[in-house]
Amino acid sequence: MSQTAWTWVRRVGAAVTLGVLVWRLGTGPFLNGVRAVDARALAAAAGIAVLTTVCCAWRWKIVARGLGIDLSLPAAVAAYYRSQFLNVTLPSGIVGDVHRGVSHGRDVRDVGRAVRAVVWERSAGQVVQVALTVAVLLALPSPVQSSMPLVAIAALVAASGLVIVARLRPGAGRSPWARARRAAARDIRDALLTRRAWFGIVLASALVVGGHTMTFLIAARTAGITASPSQMLPIALLVMMAMVLPNVGGWGPREGVTAWAFGAAGLGAQRALTTAVLYGIMVFVATLPGAAVLALAWFRRIRPPERSERSLRERTAHA
Repeated sequence: MSQTAWTWVRRVGAAVTLGVLVWRLGTGPFLNGVRAVDARALAAAAGIAVLTTVCCAWRWKIVARGLGIDLSLPAAVAAYYRSQFLNVTLPSGIVGDVHRGVSHGRDVRDVGRAVRAVVWERSAGQVVQVALTVAVLLALPSPVQSSMPLVAIAALVAASGLVIVARLRPGAGRSPWARARRAAARDIRDALLTRRAWFGIVLASALVVGGHTMTFLIAARTAGITASPSQMLPIALLVMMAMVLPNVGGWGPREGVTAWAFGAAGLGAQRALTTAVLYGIMVFVATLPGAAVLALAWFRRIRPPERSERSLRERTAHA
């Protein structure tokens, strides 16, 4: 399947998920989610987003340093806000990350390495997220608890395999696959598994997962869910995992998994959708600083030609 066809399949899948939910549950839960928005929830989401964005930017800086790329934390924070805003407003959910990698690559004159830094940074964050989710789902009751031992074993085997591949010295083959394996092993070893890198990456990723989970719990409470934190935490982490699936600006799988998880836990699919919609709005508002970063970058691009033209007119007049 071509890349274009696969992109459309992912978008259609996310749209179909939303369509089925509207067909089965109506538009009421979506409207209720909009009506439930209040200033306190939005302020809480924005405040948490500051912490999670700084942690993401710090993680990116650590990985980029491991690959030999300069990246200041303020620049990383601004670029990450911009990336998050693009991810929640454009289809596919990864446009912002692609833009972040390419833009940084142009700044450092090494697009390939910069894009790899973004890929490894996001991948490392998702590995930590999976590990935390599996641990919580093993410990607390959830709709999937009975399946978690097998999932935990599979995740442990996969993680061990990655570490072994990274530690082994690949052969000297010249095939594209051999070169790619050598490059991947080198990147993992230098950017993720060094002593000064892995602790910071794990800490930053854990704080990010905690922040996103807290935002979802606030959305659920604002939507009228009164279940205990021990009951809501596994559900929240399941929903966070669903958000890495193909989506349309963050929408689609998140709502589907939320409806399923709430229904399985006896909390009601209607309130599930209300919670998911409210969470989506909170996340969108929290990423609005990224729009300011985009506007500032656009303003800076159009200003230099104006100054240059004015300076040319002044020099001509003095001549």
